[in-house]
Amino acid sequence: MIVVVCPGQGSQTPGFLAPWLDVPGYAERLDAFSAAAGLDLAAHGTVSDADTIRDTAVAQPLIVAAGLLTLGGLLADGRAERIGGIAGHSVGEITAAAGSGVLSDTDAIGFVAERGRAMADAAAQVATGMSAVIGADEAELLARLAALGLEPANFNGGGQIVVAGALDALEQLKAEPPAGARVIPLQVAGAFHTRYMQPAVERLAQVAATLVPADPDLPLWSNRDGGRVASGATFLELLVGQVSSPVRWDRCMASFAEAGVTGIIELAPAGALVGLAKRALKGVPTVAVKTPDDLAAAIDLIDQAA
Repeated sequence: MIVVVCPGQGSQTPGFLAPWLDVPGYAERLDAFSAAAGLDLAAHGTVSDADTIRDTAVAQPLIVAAGLLTLGGLLADGRAERIGGIAGHSVGEITAAAGSGVLSDTDAIGFVAERGRAMADAAAQVATGMSAVIGADEAELLARLAALGLEPANFNGGGQIVVAGALDALEQLKAEPPAGARVIPLQVAGAFHTRYMQPAVERLAQVAATLVPADPDLPLWSNRDGGRVASGATFLELLVGQVSSPVRWDRCMASFAEAGVTGIIELAPAGALVGLAKRALKGVPTVAVKTPDDLAAAIDLIDQAA
């Protein structure tokens, strides 16, 4: 069973879309996504610098657009019928919503563009940040976070938990980490997936009310608890609430294992999720589709599982 996974914010690098725009038809698709997002995604994916594409309002639609371009090549020629399921990490859940048919590509891009703007605006209200904590005992870490007023944002599996909140509290955690743990500050604009994002939830709920989701035509797992979601309406509700609730990627990977995963393919801009899978799903073959040249290996993995 092959599972397609869709990366989240932070996976983008300057120029990563350039090789994709050499594929016939992809530049035109990206133009359509740019129109839906109100951004020049071709420029941001080819010539914009690291600081520009780190901007939440730019990064999120850029990542989803890249995932949708990748899916176009990956699932062509009837291969969608041979995929065992799809899931996304954080903003990647919007890519997964489109890949599973819950949202159209255009609706997904419009939704993620508003998500990026809303989260950037929420982050600008209070100076907050995020740090990755590696190697901590989970119970000890959660108690320490509660004492500092911090929150867990991403449970990534493999001993990695991303935490978020006020900058001074994050500095205190780094200065006095849990036993045996490392605390690594992340270059992000705010405390995503925490209470600080509640204003963005309210804005996204208004956008979601204008959409008509379909039920997924592929098995689809949620970041909320790693569970399968069979209702498009329910998944759209989860997409809205997800902005201020923790990402349980650890539970998603546990669900993949329970379902009998035999291979994982990560969409562009790929790398982070296959890295987590190699630690949490040892022995499961993975392919990171970073450029169109990687599609051959991904298609081969699908063919082997058929």
